Amino acid sequence: MKYDDLKVGAVLTFPPVVVTEEEMISFARQYDPQWFHVDKEAAGEGRWGGLIASGWLSCAIAMRQVVDNILHDSESFGSPGLEKLRWLRPVRPGDALSLHVTVDSKRTSSTRSDLGIIRWSWQLFNQNGEEVLDTEVTSMFDLGTGSA
Repeated sequence: MKYDDLKVGAVLTFPPVVVTEEEMISFARQYDPQWFHVDKEAAGEGRWGGLIASGWLSCAIAMRQVVDNILHDSESFGSPGLEKLRWLRPVRPGDALSLHVTVDSKRTSSTRSDLGIIRWSWQLFNQNGEEVLDTEVTSMFDLGTGSA
């Protein structure tokens, strides 16, 4: 999608992505090797009653969905960061995560007319409709390509 296609108040939803146990463990071994993410037996005895995904995997899943469905052909060139990031419920093997993106605000930079700024909320929901991830993201777009 292009910057001009993103309208304030728009809610974009995408089909669910199923998280596998193998994916959870592989990601965690490389980036977040805490025992409750990588050791199925120990996790079964722990507070969560089983293996749970790293919250960073949830973020990566949301990011991949945004890139594949929104940013891949846009003028986006980066982000200065997040306003908030919350992991509300654990993600478990077999969960089907659906992304909802809400365009909260959109503006042109007050100092650079070729810079578009979008603030949007990204939420992941599991197959039971329970929210597992909530974040507010700022994205920057190069408007020097003819967009207004």
